Amino acid sequence: MTDDERRLIDLLISTHPAWRYEEHDLPGLPRWWAVRYHPLRPDQRRAGARDVLGRTTLHRLARALARHDQILHTLRY
Repeated sequence: MTDDERRLIDLLISTHPAWRYEEHDLPGLPRWWAVRYHPLRPDQRRAGARDVLGRTTLHRLARALARHDQILHTLRY
């Protein structure tokens, strides 16, 4: 992991603390993963939220997490 990736992971942890971040180097699969610590409610799933997000770069993962937050913020709690 590069220093830039470590800084971005630290930023993601502070910005999106409900997720665990993992790096996997498996052929044909995304390299960076975010896995929710707690399961989503059924209404959150119906709105398009996911328990696991995988992307090829940390920057793409960060954008996916931001979009995911937008989905959750549209729901009433």
